[in-house]
Amino acid sequence: MSRLARVIRLAAALLVGALCLAPPLAAAQTAANAQTAGSAAPATPPAAMPPAGIAPRTAQPIQPPPPGLADRTDYMIGPGDVLQVFVWRNPDLSATVPVRPDGRISTPLVEDMVAVGKTPSQLARDVEKVLGEYVRSPQVNVIVTQPMSTFSQVKVVGQVLHPQVIPYREGLTVLDAILASGGLGQFAAGNRSKLVRMVDGKQVEIKLKIANLVNDGDMKQNVPLKPGDVLVVPESRF
Repeated sequence: MSRLARVIRLAAALLVGALCLAPPLAAAQTAANAQTAGSAAPATPPAAMPPAGIAPRTAQPIQPPPPGLADRTDYMIGPGDVLQVFVWRNPDLSATVPVRPDGRISTPLVEDMVAVGKTPSQLARDVEKVLGEYVRSPQVNVIVTQPMSTFSQVKVVGQVLHPQVIPYREGLTVLDAILASGGLGQFAAGNRSKLVRMVDGKQVEIKLKIANLVNDGDMKQNVPLKPGDVLVVPESRF
């Protein structure tokens, strides 16, 4: 074989070797580039997704307790009532306290505040003003948990079988009070009865025909009662 032929065969063998080595080298270079990019910017794991059919849970804000039956716009706080003073997001300032005989209450940071003669909402606003000196934007809710004062009672007097004081409850009516007192007495002048009520600091009398209510079912006389009402059934005249 001539020298020229040997040179041509050697060059052909080198070319075939180079073509065989090109794919592995390219793959190695690609892997190296990917590793470098991964070290420079680590991948962020995907956010955990809830199982199918289950909605993601969201945080719910804390709400103050609902107002009680005695937390009414027309309810007047009196001595002996037990109050729950709830300060939202400040449990250390919340307390359950009685109204003292002097008509005042004391809670954390609030000393000797007058409560008698106020509605729960009015008292809550007054407590907020005092707490505003210590707490930013306080939110207060006052609930009468045990209405024990005379302001939370209804009195039935006169010609009924059992004159008495009835604890007020939501929905109490004249008929409820008469039945709780045993009904009209033998000498009662039911149709000359009256309901004595305090409205804006003034005494108001409402005339009632309780005999027509009890005997004839005249439901127009079945007036809803309010705390502090006095139901008077006079004696008949001979």
